[in-house]
Amino acid sequence: MQEEVVVRDVASLTVPRVGRIERCAAVPGVVVLDASGEVIEPVDRFLRSLVAGDLAPTTVHSYATALLRWWRFLAAVEIAWDQATRVEVRDFVLWLRAARVGTTGRIEMGGRVGFASATINHNLTVLRCFYDDRSAVGVGPILNPVPSVRPGDRERRHAHHNPMDGFSSHRRAPLRQKEPSRIPGGLSDRSFDELFAAMSHDRDRALLAFFVSTGARAAELLGLTVDRVDVGRQMIGAFRKGDGRLQWMPASGDAFVWWRLYEQHLQRPSGEDAVWLTRRRPFRPLTYAGLRRVLQRANDRLGTAWTLHDLRHTAARRMISDESVSLHDVQWLLGHRHLSTTAIYLRPDDDEVIATIRRHHANDATRPPPQPPPGGYRAEVLETLLGGPVRE
Repeated sequence: MQEEVVVRDVASLTVPRVGRIERCAAVPGVVVLDASGEVIEPVDRFLRSLVAGDLAPTTVHSYATALLRWWRFLAAVEIAWDQATRVEVRDFVLWLRAARVGTTGRIEMGGRVGFASATINHNLTVLRCFYDDRSAVGVGPILNPVPSVRPGDRERRHAHHNPMDGFSSHRRAPLRQKEPSRIPGGLSDRSFDELFAAMSHDRDRALLAFFVSTGARAAELLGLTVDRVDVGRQMIGAFRKGDGRLQWMPASGDAFVWWRLYEQHLQRPSGEDAVWLTRRRPFRPLTYAGLRRVLQRANDRLGTAWTLHDLRHTAARRMISDESVSLHDVQWLLGHRHLSTTAIYLRPDDDEVIATIRRHHANDATRPPPQPPPGGYRAEVLETLLGGPVRE
């Protein structure tokens, strides 16, 4: 009955930015607060389950962000979390598709319309896991409001996939969005030189040099500490995103030169071991938001829209194009679990394909035009082409 009665105009729905996420020293490491500043208990207990399952802190924070977004939507439509049905999840997806998202990723006036398909699908995954977890302890709705491919299908697709086999196609679950095929981007040498020249501080130049020579993720590089910088071997040690292991990665000599210039004028506070610090007092570790803002200012000056992950793509592209570097080497450096993930960099980007086709057309233009055979076409050939006997 609710499906027939409740009709919401989600395109004009106002969802206030109430509540927030705060970091804490105790488990689960982050807390989600509602509009009154109180901890949302169902979310907090779910996040504790994630920590108990040995999920990375960044993953826990990502799940907390998705649930905060869901809680804001429920507050706007005045529905309790344990009374939500598939109708609310459907309207939530419609709202995510219609929300205006600015360049900072926040919902605001202007900017592109709708969250990315991957973001919407991630929110659906988080919600399904959340309601499954709460249902296991006897709270929440009887039926999970997030639909799956078929009733009772709670197992993630390809969760136990054999890396030696190909991936089979399957139907998308209801409400899931179509995701475009991933074509890794990256900066050309000219674009990177322009971006590098737009940086106004040795710290930012050193960060760019480390990004494109190690292929490290932003969180991995920002978490670097002084005890994991080996100048003699020109290597840095980063804790990888997936399994959290410490991996030493070689970096270019230019990266260490710029790092030395940055360290030479740095006033490091006593006891501070983070490599990358803010430029203004009080000096503290540089955050992802701070580094992204540095890149945004450079993009504004250049009229571009590069992201931090584009720098990782650039590093992968450069290594793939070097014949002396194998695909397994690139996989190890990027920290990919499956070789198929690294293999996507073997696919040329649009600019490379366009340049190749243009060279083909240029070579084709220099060839002499085809000449008809001497004496004209034979009668039996014309009969075949024209579908009947040729009349004189």
